[in-house]
Amino acid sequence: MAALPDRFADTPQAPLIDLRDLQPEHLAPLLEEEIAAWRRSLDWDFTASAELVRRFLQVRALNGFALLEGAGHNTRVAGYSYYVVEDGKGLIGDFYTRETVRTIANENRLMEAVLDAMWKTPVRRVEAQLMMLSSYANRVAPFLSRFRQYPRHFLQATLPAAALAARAQPGITILPWTNQMGEEAARLIAGSYQSHVDSWINDQYRSVGGALRFLSNIVQFPGCGLFFQPASFAARDPTGALCGVSLASLVASDVGHITQLCVAPSERGRSLGYELMRRSMEALAAHGCRSVTLTVTSSNQSALRLYQSMGFHPRRDFAAFVWEIA
Repeated sequence: MAALPDRFADTPQAPLIDLRDLQPEHLAPLLEEEIAAWRRSLDWDFTASAELVRRFLQVRALNGFALLEGAGHNTRVAGYSYYVVEDGKGLIGDFYTRETVRTIANENRLMEAVLDAMWKTPVRRVEAQLMMLSSYANRVAPFLSRFRQYPRHFLQATLPAAALAARAQPGITILPWTNQMGEEAARLIAGSYQSHVDSWINDQYRSVGGALRFLSNIVQFPGCGLFFQPASFAARDPTGALCGVSLASLVASDVGHITQLCVAPSERGRSLGYELMRRSMEALAAHGCRSVTLTVTSSNQSALRLYQSMGFHPRRDFAAFVWEIA
């Protein structure tokens, strides 16, 4: 591996440095550890996301910071985080520290640098879902006066789910998903998530335009896995209006992930969410997936009960973090 630039190697106390001062080879060992950690903790192949990090580092286009450890010529990268700012909102895209230095103090040091850089942009709001962060519960986070956290669960179910029987949906037509449904689905999401806890976590759910960007990110980028159209479905009511969607991705060659399950308020309580999920799980099993995962906010008890009834069990607890200027 290439040595870090001399100005860092000669620093007596390892500092935080700008990611744009690094080359991909400087981050390579840490990314390999992160790939292994995602596989071990979440059954998730992080390789595609790590490759994007390498590409953006190569062209010096990744905003963020790296945490160093060691001294002199033994200095190495021990953690990193990058961020994106768009339309007055910041997103922490990834956050990982080496297990040997993973303390709340080190994590907060890195987090504070990222947040401080975003506040100077300026931004009105910052969102983050940091799957590899330690000890999220009761965490004293930087910029605490602006901070809210929402406990979430990462759940997993074994496939095939043979015990899940089909439930008839009189008057409802369930169709394979097509990307032409995107604008209709965005209207469905924006209407369905009004005053919902998940709209506090992700403000894209609050408007049709935001929901459309959310759907576009699911389909085009690997942050939630590789979008898998054969396991994605939409439902139409007797008037032809879109009233439900279940979208799926592949997060490993043999592991699926439900990226979105949404049912119109008028159809809730009629097992439409169950049936859409069942079909996605059936299609993932037919593709050869041995399991399927999803995330759910702890306070969303109705969704949690549905997923538990379909065989999902906890794999990891984490939290969504939001900082917002009142």
